[in-house]
Amino acid sequence: MFRMSALSFFSRCRGAAALFGLLALPCWGQQPPAVRTLDLPAALAAARESIEVSLARRQQEAARADILAADRAPTPVLSAKLGAIDLDHGLGSGSWLTRKPIDKGLGLDWTLERGNKRVLRTQTARQNAEAAGLDTQEVVVQQQILAAAAFYELMAAQDKLVQLDDLARAASDLAGIAQRRLRAGDISQQETLRTDIEAQRAQAERRAAQAERERAVLALARLTGLPAPLTVRSDWPATQTPQAAAPELAQRPDVRAADRRVEAARAALDSAMAQRRNDVTVGTSLNHQPGTSRAMLELRLQMPLAGMLGNYAYEGEIRRAQAQLDQASDELERTRRQAATEQARLLEDLRAAAARAQFFEADITPRARRVAEMSELAYSRGALPLVELVDARRTLRAVLLDQVSARAEHARALAAWQLRAAAVLP
Repeated sequence: MFRMSALSFFSRCRGAAALFGLLALPCWGQQPPAVRTLDLPAALAAARESIEVSLARRQQEAARADILAADRAPTPVLSAKLGAIDLDHGLGSGSWLTRKPIDKGLGLDWTLERGNKRVLRTQTARQNAEAAGLDTQEVVVQQQILAAAAFYELMAAQDKLVQLDDLARAASDLAGIAQRRLRAGDISQQETLRTDIEAQRAQAERRAAQAERERAVLALARLTGLPAPLTVRSDWPATQTPQAAAPELAQRPDVRAADRRVEAARAALDSAMAQRRNDVTVGTSLNHQPGTSRAMLELRLQMPLAGMLGNYAYEGEIRRAQAQLDQASDELERTRRQAATEQARLLEDLRAAAARAQFFEADITPRARRVAEMSELAYSRGALPLVELVDARRTLRAVLLDQVSARAEHARALAAWQLRAAAVLP
């Protein structure tokens, strides 16, 4: 009985395993996602279509719709009435339109705006729409600057991984040589263990560099809206500070947007003051009353008495519009100061980064390589202890990684300077 139960159990297990294999079979045939390779122009083009830019464009479209809403006259009002209904004697018989003694009327009323209200209202909406368009340009510049920084971050992470791969391979080779020399009795067990530790440390640093690269991939994917995995391909820009003059602050999109909002606030103040010019409503109606006349004309004229006889004269609206104009003027001044500060910072960052990158390329890195090469040669001939060789390799590793960081810092600063200058209209 136990034997049959065991056989049944194993049969069921084999059946479940077979079923699981059939269900998992389609997954085995799936291919890993293809790696997309980007250059800098492609990354910048993708940043122009990011979700942040899309949100700014939606705001721009809404501001343009406000122009259509503002640039229109008040809608005429159609009215109909039934009057002079005699409730004591009743309505009598006959047609409602021609026989019953009811005064019927159909009228139309127009409101005539005074004080140039429509023009001022439309001007306010148009200036706000232009400011929204300039805001979109500013968002595009900012997103491209961020995308360029993420692009070079990924490029630096890739270069660091290449450098650490080479260093890890050299450390592994050194550990293998040390094992052979230990067996031959040339070095001590302590030195052999030291080389093993250095090889394991190099592998750990390589894994950390891989994680750093993956984080850079995710950052670039988020800014560009492109799916991961990603890789970048480009040359590091030449480490030279451009001699072009700084772009005019008044032509920057953010400064121009703030200036447009000042104009919009000024037009809104004029529009608030125009409320003191009372609008006039004119109307007419055609009446029909059986037994009296079939066609009676009525003319109407209406005008509010705002500002007259001690009434309210829109003081609150005017004061609010004046405060908003002052606020827009202060915002313009703050934007100008921030723009000037950013321009100076971008130029200073670019100069410092270019000098640092040039210093590494021309002086520090070549010296570190020569020291490492001489240490390798001396150690191979037994003229240098292992500890000094390890120190030389560590120095070279630090210099190479610092050089990559210096190149990335210069590339980011140069891209930010160029993108900010390109956004300025001539």
